[in-house]
Amino acid sequence: MGTEGSTVLSPLWRGLPPIAPSAVSNSASCALPARFEAVRAARRFTRATLAQWDLQTLFDDVALVVSELVTNSMRYALPTELVGTEYEPPVRLHLMRWTSRLVCAVRDPSEASPVTGVADASAECGRGLLLVESFSDSWGWHPLAGALRGKVVWALFRLPGDRD
Repeated sequence: MGTEGSTVLSPLWRGLPPIAPSAVSNSASCALPARFEAVRAARRFTRATLAQWDLQTLFDDVALVVSELVTNSMRYALPTELVGTEYEPPVRLHLMRWTSRLVCAVRDPSEASPVTGVADASAECGRGLLLVESFSDSWGWHPLAGALRGKVVWALFRLPGDRD
């Protein structure tokens, strides 16, 4: 993920317990095209990355959260004229692993804050961020600064054995 990932996620670190830089063990990132099929691609990328990091037991929860975050980006953060086009991928999924934590972050071009919907049993949408909140240990978002435009919505998972 390199320095771009560090820059994109730097506001996240302010809200976390201190994590020593030496504890960073892995990161991975993928660009997602402006098509709803990108949600499936994000889940595949997540499955492969977690398998590579020997974290397959987290897949169900992490994949659900990744699916919701990417779906929200596709549905609410992209200009309508971009959805379904081959435009340069405006959405990016970042996965970062430390010895005790995993962060999933989705970057998109919108500067609008994510909105938690009201859980209505008859509605087809509105529960995504409630699911993110339920399945992750914490979540949040921040606008991008500098040359990068848009926002990052992130979810944090404690890894098995973490007692912080």
